[in-house]
Amino acid sequence: MEKNRVCALYRVSTEKQVDHTDKNQADIPMQRKACHSFCEKMGWVIVHEEQEEGVSGHKVRAEKRDKLQIIKELARQKAFDILLVFMFDRIGRIADETPFVVEWFVKNGIQVWSTQEGEQRFDNHTDKLTNYIRFWQADGESEKTSIRTKTALGQLVAAGGFKGGIAAYGYHLIKNGRINKRKHELYDLEVNESEAVVVRIIFDKYVHEGFGAQRIATYLNNLGYRARSGKMWHHASIRGIICNLTYTGVLRCGESHSPLLQHLQIISPALFEEAQRIRTNRANAAEAVRTVPRNIRGQALLSGNVFCGHCGARLNLTTNGKAYPCRTDPHRIIKRVRYICYGKTRKQTDCDGQTGYTAHILDGIIDKLVRQIFERTKAIPKSEIVNIRFRKKMEERKSLLHSVRAEYSKAAADLETLKGEVIKTIRGESTFSKELLNSLIHDAETKCLEVQAQVEAAQAAYDEGTAVLAALNAQYDDIISWSELYDTASMEAKKMVVNCLIKRIDVYRNYQLHIEFNIDFEQFCGGLNIENNAA
Repeated sequence: MEKNRVCALYRVSTEKQVDHTDKNQADIPMQRKACHSFCEKMGWVIVHEEQEEGVSGHKVRAEKRDKLQIIKELARQKAFDILLVFMFDRIGRIADETPFVVEWFVKNGIQVWSTQEGEQRFDNHTDKLTNYIRFWQADGESEKTSIRTKTALGQLVAAGGFKGGIAAYGYHLIKNGRINKRKHELYDLEVNESEAVVVRIIFDKYVHEGFGAQRIATYLNNLGYRARSGKMWHHASIRGIICNLTYTGVLRCGESHSPLLQHLQIISPALFEEAQRIRTNRANAAEAVRTVPRNIRGQALLSGNVFCGHCGARLNLTTNGKAYPCRTDPHRIIKRVRYICYGKTRKQTDCDGQTGYTAHILDGIIDKLVRQIFERTKAIPKSEIVNIRFRKKMEERKSLLHSVRAEYSKAAADLETLKGEVIKTIRGESTFSKELLNSLIHDAETKCLEVQAQVEAAQAAYDEGTAVLAALNAQYDDIISWSELYDTASMEAKKMVVNCLIKRIDVYRNYQLHIEFNIDFEQFCGGLNIENNAA
């Protein structure tokens, strides 16, 4: 009598389970040993074995599991009689798919067995229902395990612990002397000073000089810097670094964040936030409102944040191809560079403004304005500027708080008046119908809740006096640092300084300007009477 031919399938969800025993899921050596012992007991012979390493039976569907597809093909060829697994959840844990995968094998003449649960049959409706319930429960357990894992990792990170994995560039792992429940050694992060230098260069070039990811990669490669793997830097790796919150000293796992860990901080939170503002503003999706220059090459001062005041279209740099002698050096030939209205030249807008503006004239106006801002700011003591602005901000917040409190008092009084009508309605003395009164009371209650939320927000803003003062001090320090950099900076750096100061410039005929500052500059400087040729 011929022995039943067996195809054995072994699967583990993580690479760590390949060689190590897991308390909750048997590893591959254990699964193999159990299957071989079971076959000896049953008098079967194993003719084929497949193993899946690091494949989730809950997340990866059957058509994307190569080993399962190999086994299905062998089943079509009648190469074996029994599919054997350690437990049925090794076939999969997807409730709306795995039961039907098992049923497919049975319908194709293959018995499906588990060393722990016996044979899965489909002789009647009860068998089918039992099969479905088994994998529905397995699916649910996977969901619960996932939630428990995410929650545990989130709690670990919120407490300032490292969740595990490969250390991000700029850090390395150090043993912390602790072991987990599985007897595995735990690690903490530590700053890798040689890599941290490169991280600081990346953020400095991105924020202060406007370099893009590709240009930063080229810059590092030309200087001889290499990625941790020893290979040349790639722009995708640069983008990953720019987006990584860890460099501010804050660990993240999903929605969970650790407190600020000073020993892990490589860059300041302010520098990271500015990098994210630039990254978001440069994205294709933000093209219509983008004000950060994508390309900071060239000798024009403005890029990305200059618009036509007449139609709102962006002003783009162009040259007419002609060359002219330089005014200051007749032997030097230069091209005439202009900012042109994209909407007008492309006939996309009904623009009644100028077609273009000479670059050196417009740049000269802005350059003069920027220098004037720096000179006036440095001429006034920091305490005077910051204190004036602080008092004004707190007065604004106090005024808002009084306003919303008064609005809430009125809304509450209106609600009480309407509630007083309820008794009159019961007595038949009110002019309101019951339905109308209920509707009015519902609207009044909604209004009270909305205004109450505004009151709480205004109160919180008013209570943030210390944070407001710190922010104003930081703004002043930023301006002073920009002023010290500006005179000797490259054109790329000057562009980024101007971009940090100025959010948007609208240019009108005859070079009349309307300027929107990133910093609330006119109020911040306490009425410095800056002459900026603004319209």
